Amino acid sequence: MPMSSGFRQRLEPLLPALAQHFGTPFHIYDEVGIRETGALLKQAFAGVPGFREYYAVKALPNPAILRIMQELGFGYDCSSVAELQLSRQAGGRGEDIMFTSNNTTPDEFEAALADGGCILNLDDISLIDKVPRMPELVCFRYNPGPARSGNVIIGTPEEAKYGVAHEQLASAFRKAKQRGARRFGLHTMLASNERNADYMVQTVQMLLDLIAQLGQQLSIRFEFINIGGGLGIPYRPEDGAFDVMKLGQATATLLGEFKQRHGWQPKVYMESGRYVTGPHGVLVTQVINHKAIYRNYVGVDACMSALMRPGMYGAYHHIDVLGKTPGASDPVVDVVGSLCENNDKFAVQRALPATQDGDLLLIQDTGAHGHAMGFNYNGRLRPQELLLREGGQVELIRRAETLQDHFATLAFQPDVYRPA
Repeated sequence: MPMSSGFRQRLEPLLPALAQHFGTPFHIYDEVGIRETGALLKQAFAGVPGFREYYAVKALPNPAILRIMQELGFGYDCSSVAELQLSRQAGGRGEDIMFTSNNTTPDEFEAALADGGCILNLDDISLIDKVPRMPELVCFRYNPGPARSGNVIIGTPEEAKYGVAHEQLASAFRKAKQRGARRFGLHTMLASNERNADYMVQTVQMLLDLIAQLGQQLSIRFEFINIGGGLGIPYRPEDGAFDVMKLGQATATLLGEFKQRHGWQPKVYMESGRYVTGPHGVLVTQVINHKAIYRNYVGVDACMSALMRPGMYGAYHHIDVLGKTPGASDPVVDVVGSLCENNDKFAVQRALPATQDGDLLLIQDTGAHGHAMGFNYNGRLRPQELLLREGGQVELIRRAETLQDHFATLAFQPDVYRPA
């Protein structure tokens, strides 16, 4: 969606000087907006005892951002050793971290259990026997299969690779208990970029029903439910925002009803990434070329290696031209990078104000799954990241990649296997 008015007012006057000082392209994130969204999330769930957000590190894995999450009181949701390391360096310890991996290797389990451990969220019943040491607290990711719908990004539950099937769930907790687990949680993640609060309320109800049933069946009490992430943001100007207050209030009501029936209630965790930082990032790129063949193309100095979502999903990201106002007679163009792939397009048949070489484009909502999904095909290098601080200064929080970085893995000690 178009940037918030506050972000725009804070950023746009600085952009010509920032482009001159840092060069383009770059992702820039708004600290004020991130903190405001974090505060809104906590306010929405203020009536839910024990609520905690575990920020999905995969969305924006930068130490400067993760330190903001710690200051907000959030934990970290991790799915790799690198994300574990970043979270611990940012101050996360023990149950501040939830490790939700899939197809997990022995080395990854060792990393998760080391350095104070974490909340281990197992994705598969077969992994129980592969955990080197079963921690006291364990959680399972639940996949309800055809009982629920999903979406194109994460897949429908029935075809998604994630989670423990419904008929496996009781056995999974029973086996974990036999291996020494004494504390339990239940997690699910069913949709990505979901903007319907009612869908998430149904997820809360589903998990509460399950822990009541499993708790009675297995004689265990669940400490928490984790309703996952997936809270959506309005990428298109016409999209409606997710009603987080509705979700928080409905969750509090469902928990109250649960406590009346059962005499206790679990804590509620969430692992939003996109919702917290997504709207508060912009990819700033410079127009470097214009091409007119069967279509009109605006070429920029960023490419798909800096923002993969449009090429991967056909995802929409709103684009403004700095200093120019959209109008009814704007030309229709494709905004493209220089990658040798035809899907290297930030916009397809989009009406934009007429541009000239040197104009700055603001590709919006890149604060989640933007830089993090970057890659190096064609030897393209990932761009720098900047943070617009609360006081107005702009800080480099990740330098741009260099050719030396790209070629680093080609420097190694010779190693040749010769068959006997």
